[in-house]
Amino acid sequence: MKTDEIRERYLGFFEARGHLRIPSASLVPSAHDPSALLTVAGMHPLKPYFLAEEAPPSPRLTSCQKVFRTVDIDNVGNTARHLTFFEMLGNFSFGDYFKREATAFAWELSREVFGLAEQDIWVTVFAGDEALGLGPDEEAIQCWLDLGVARERIVECPRSENFWQAGPSGPCGPCSELYLDRGVGYGSESDLPGGENERFLEYWNLVFMQYDQQQQGGGTSTLTPLPGNNIDTGLGLNRMAAILQDKQSVFETDQFQPLIELGEELSGRRYGTDFDTDRALRILTDHTRAMTFLTADGVVPSNEDRGYVLRRVMRRAIQQGLALGLAPGFLVRYAERVREIMGASYPELTEQASSTDMWLSSEEEQFGRTLEQGMATLQTRIEETREAGGASVPAAFVFAQYDTHGFPIEMTTELLAEAGLSIDGDVDALMEEQRARSRAASATAGAGARPAGEGFGSLEGTTPTEFTGYETEEQRTTVVAVMDDEAAPEGGQDGSPAGARRLVKIAESPFYLAGGGQISDVGTIECADGDCRAHVWDVLRVGQDRVLRVVVQEGELHEGEPVLARVDHRTRHATEANHTATHLLQAALRKQLGAHVRQAGSYVGPDKLRFDFSHGSALTPEELRGVEDTVNDWIAQNDPVRPITTTLEEAKRLGAMALFGEKYGDVVRMVEVGDGNYSRELCGGTHVRSTAEIGVFRVLSETSSSANVRRIEAVTGPEAVALLRSHDRLLNEIGAELRSRAEDVPGAVQALAQERKRLEKQLKSSGSNGARGADIDALAGQVQDVGGARVLAAAVDVPDAKALLDVADRVKGRIGEDAAILLGSTAEGRVHLVASVAPALVERGVKAGAVVKVAAGVVGGGGGGRDTMAQAGGRDPEKLGEAIEAAREAIEAALAR
Repeated sequence: MKTDEIRERYLGFFEARGHLRIPSASLVPSAHDPSALLTVAGMHPLKPYFLAEEAPPSPRLTSCQKVFRTVDIDNVGNTARHLTFFEMLGNFSFGDYFKREATAFAWELSREVFGLAEQDIWVTVFAGDEALGLGPDEEAIQCWLDLGVARERIVECPRSENFWQAGPSGPCGPCSELYLDRGVGYGSESDLPGGENERFLEYWNLVFMQYDQQQQGGGTSTLTPLPGNNIDTGLGLNRMAAILQDKQSVFETDQFQPLIELGEELSGRRYGTDFDTDRALRILTDHTRAMTFLTADGVVPSNEDRGYVLRRVMRRAIQQGLALGLAPGFLVRYAERVREIMGASYPELTEQASSTDMWLSSEEEQFGRTLEQGMATLQTRIEETREAGGASVPAAFVFAQYDTHGFPIEMTTELLAEAGLSIDGDVDALMEEQRARSRAASATAGAGARPAGEGFGSLEGTTPTEFTGYETEEQRTTVVAVMDDEAAPEGGQDGSPAGARRLVKIAESPFYLAGGGQISDVGTIECADGDCRAHVWDVLRVGQDRVLRVVVQEGELHEGEPVLARVDHRTRHATEANHTATHLLQAALRKQLGAHVRQAGSYVGPDKLRFDFSHGSALTPEELRGVEDTVNDWIAQNDPVRPITTTLEEAKRLGAMALFGEKYGDVVRMVEVGDGNYSRELCGGTHVRSTAEIGVFRVLSETSSSANVRRIEAVTGPEAVALLRSHDRLLNEIGAELRSRAEDVPGAVQALAQERKRLEKQLKSSGSNGARGADIDALAGQVQDVGGARVLAAAVDVPDAKALLDVADRVKGRIGEDAAILLGSTAEGRVHLVASVAPALVERGVKAGAVVKVAAGVVGGGGGGRDTMAQAGGRDPEKLGEAIEAAREAIEAALAR
């Protein structure tokens, strides 16, 4: 039974039994649920219904939900069963049916639809837990017995296995899991479901949500029955496919096998020959599925939050591709195959294909540079260690190379060994700490400091630093701990002063820790006696605590030392102005465009603000002008900006906006502008005291960030004034060049543009004469010999695509037939590209269509043609040089195979 058929049979089964089929939600959780970076369960998008915050469209629902989990990311590839991305089938009941019906549905579907043998199905139930005050789930046991399941095939398991809860408080309940017994050939007679063995394969989890758990003092909790009992089930589609297709693992099923085969084709290796090859092919298969779906849902690679998760997946895949010797561009090849397999079921894959391919190509290229940088950093550390007479480098450095820069641990280890150096410490332990944080991140928002700050261990036994930055920019406090900053770049490389790099924890801190888009504060720490001074250049999160990243400029900092911590006022105030302006911008966008506008990411620093928001099309000049005018009108009103501490419930009642990627407790901080009639947001950032402090707001650009996400960049205060003055200066300079007054410049420029169009039209009318503007001899002189082939990739100055094609023909006649040519030109804001490849080179792997596609991707366009001749266009003339270089590299890579 094919995977698509399994999906349809499941959903059809529950539709026939009164369930409403709903489509898969995005992998990016909706705005009402800031509890996780990505959708981690089938019930995740339905949480408002389970929490009774919203009424479901039907008391019975069924879905096949896209899911992404990072918990076992490091195990992907090591085993044949771990995945990051998968599909979760589910049936849900909200106060309708409960255990008896849920178990009956599962039993009927397993046996009569999927055809599983009754004697092969085992079930587990909750065994009870003394701390919760609950005994075994006798009700569930009786339900299974009534269905005919033998008592010996009903196994009681502890809370860790068979009790579901989303967190320390909230809805929860016992669960019952269905397992397939694959036979003693996969284990032993003593194996049981719920244990660590390969004999029993879990395929369905039934969660009986019947309690509300609330934390009490002393670490205890109490359970009270929910007003209505709910059902949440999850059946892994891919695991069921492996069962019904009689495959050893999901990687051999119909959704995965074509990707394994692609890896074999690109690498020349064969799956099943050795562990390293199998591991690499499995990682590529899983991770490329994940990145294709993530980018189609609007996630882009970055160093923050879900973008960091995507980047990590991409770089793990790239690393394995390089290990297999895959030629550049392999990520896009995998994405194409994913679309072929799953595009019919998930049309967003095809709709967002160009965006996906762009991000995959860009990240693959960028990671190549990262490897070069990581090699340079590692070589420097090796030389420093040798000069100091050392025999090892700290494990923290090795881990930081991976965690902060993405440099593979395996590669660092090998290169250190080649240099005769060992690793001092346990890298695996640091990795395990990271895995623990990943598990926590699956249930919490990720809007804190960047993940790079998580690689520095913990500060157990110390009281968390108290943040005082809302009240003051100067704080007299005490140094609690000082440690070397092993992961810091060399002095001055990051723009900070040279000096000893330290991580410093102080008892009270006025320095804001990056979160909600706002960057961390910078400033100074000075000893009370004046003997030491340090520049604070970053703030990092360490668990639930924070540390300052400093460069010691004078003296040395010591534990217990009284110090004065001072935030740089100018930088803080500029950042505050941009943050408050961001709130005004969101309010103005919602006023101008509609209530569908939601924040989808932001950057707030002293230099500018960047705001990403949900909207399906570019703003018209009139809309953008209206937004800018509205923000400036509010600034001129000099409205007060007030942070208010209130309950989450009250903030919601007042209409406060909840920000993307944030998680809120019962008590929240709400920032209100004016009387709150146009801006209220839940926000932990710092802000100006009144809108007039912003000064002036000026939009720099409005562009596309990703699918249905637009991006506005803007400046405020002194930066905006400087920009306006720069514009005035440029206008006056242009006026002087045109011998026109500043106010007459637009008309003069328009006249010039019309004259240019007239001349271009005249040139076009002369047919191929347009090609004569290109210096054929000069182009022929740029030809390079690559592996015995003649290669030319260059830009030419011609008026249109026809003239460019004429130039390509003439150049081909000049340099000979055995050549690969890529030419590009710009005209009227467009890019024209043409590729010509000799048949002999096509046989060597150089194809004009593939070459021109690479170049077109760089300039934001597309095209195609035959293997020997292809044309394309693009929308970004400024990137023509990059496009030509990318095409040259693609030709060289093909010839090198």
